[in-house]
Amino acid sequence: QLVESGGGSVQPGGSLRLSCAVSGFSLDYYNIGWFRQAPGKERKGVSCVSASDGSTRYEDSVEGRFTISRDKDKHTVYLQITNLKAEDTADYYCAAFTGVFRPCALFFDDYDYWGQGTQVTVAA
Repeated sequence: QLVESGGGSVQPGGSLRLSCAVSGFSLDYYNIGWFRQAPGKERKGVSCVSASDGSTRYEDSVEGRFTISRDKDKHTVYLQITNLKAEDTADYYCAAFTGVFRPCALFFDDYDYWGQGTQVTVAA
């Protein structure tokens, strides 16, 4: 099970930290990705962290503003977002797939398990 939290309404330039609490499987074996879906648009990957070595990936448009991290003791993966922009408004989802043999990726079809999402709204 994956449960997201930390969304909310923020002014442009603000920051948020999203959390993805994981239960039922280990972050040592599952890659975790963060995706977002804006109204009327497809769900897109923004960042991920690999199970095997903790390596990370970012979608080009968020590089430098988004930081993914994981706390294996707390079974939680975080997405720190800074300098929020209106275009960051979306529902944010975390997802997982087995990472024993593959690094994480930003492709929707790679992921087997999904959370319910948390909403982020950026507006003045």
